[in-house]
Amino acid sequence: MLCFNFRLGTHKAQRRAEVTQAEAEMEPPTAEELRLRLQERLQAEHVEVQDSPQLCQGSFRVFVVSGIFRGLKTLQRHRLVNEALKEELGRIHALEQRTLTPEQWEAERGSLA
Repeated sequence: MLCFNFRLGTHKAQRRAEVTQAEAEMEPPTAEELRLRLQERLQAEHVEVQDSPQLCQGSFRVFVVSGIFRGLKTLQRHRLVNEALKEELGRIHALEQRTLTPEQWEAERGSLA
């Protein structure tokens, strides 16, 4: 019986350690982590990531300019962004996306000048 109690106590300690590690893995990524991931995986010219804590923890707005988006519709572009962030998506609560080609971005900036 004493051996059983010892094992049960060890099991509880191990379980607490697993839960703590799982909680740490569920922390939302930082805006900088997302920016770097998008820049690298989408060969982006420009990436902006805004953390939106006023909505809730783990909410982000991303703006991505990439030549990879040429010829793609908005839904296809957003799928590429989701694919680039597939490892992080489980830790993101909300993701608002704006995706442009370099030409669209240049035209938009030119019209603002």
